[in-house]
Amino acid sequence: MGACLYLVGTPIGNLEDISARALRILTEVDRILAEDTRHSSKLLRHYAINTPLTAWHAHNEGERLATVLNWLREGQSLALISDAGMPLISDPGFPLVRAAREAGFEIHCIPGPTALITALVLSGMPAERFVFEGFLPARASARREALQAVRHERRTTILYESPHRLADCLRDIESVLGAERPVCLARELTKRFESVRTGLAGELAQWAQMPGDEGRGEFVVLIGGAEVEAPVRALDAAQVLDMLLSELPARKAARLTARLCGGKPNQYYQWALRDRQ
Repeated sequence: MGACLYLVGTPIGNLEDISARALRILTEVDRILAEDTRHSSKLLRHYAINTPLTAWHAHNEGERLATVLNWLREGQSLALISDAGMPLISDPGFPLVRAAREAGFEIHCIPGPTALITALVLSGMPAERFVFEGFLPARASARREALQAVRHERRTTILYESPHRLADCLRDIESVLGAERPVCLARELTKRFESVRTGLAGELAQWAQMPGDEGRGEFVVLIGGAEVEAPVRALDAAQVLDMLLSELPARKAARLTARLCGGKPNQYYQWALRDRQ
């Protein structure tokens, strides 16, 4: 195959959700770089693929990068896969792709399922425009700060969340974005116990306190976009002045109109005098 880096999408749940092209590439490359070799070996055994596996994860990217680039320089073909879905999407791989591109090696992507897109099309939320925030910070204050940054976001916001932080995350969504904000929870996508639950932030925050079996597994959290606020209508100075003149002397009404609507008090005073002629 020659020196080339393939980014291969793998199933996010059901092992059958993998393309024929992805299987061919995983069979033909010289080596597979996997986020967790124990996890990925299950997929390879299922399809009787015997390609050698090498660990490539967030903790060894820096020290292993030079070795992997040398393999490419030697003419090896490599496939990068994550535990589930597309590589680099909240998973390791970005430094390798950047370095391989800068070094002039061929890079090809073999698309596969992605949890965030699968959840989006299942959610019933607007899908034409969205923003992906990945995993929110684990620390409560940092998580609320991140949510504050998307408070006025009008696009659908997509997050990843682990089961043991889901309840805290939903409480913060309710607190920062409001109890009435639409939320969708998509869990265990394409697996046997896949579930999609929709509701308002306040309702789901309460449900998450005792979710039972539905609280297990990895979650995609989708947040409905902020509603467009009606523009605040500027006060009509003439109408304000007329209302104030019914209760106040002309000079005082003119000063208060200027404070409410802008402009110069003397101008409004002249209006008041003219109206009373």
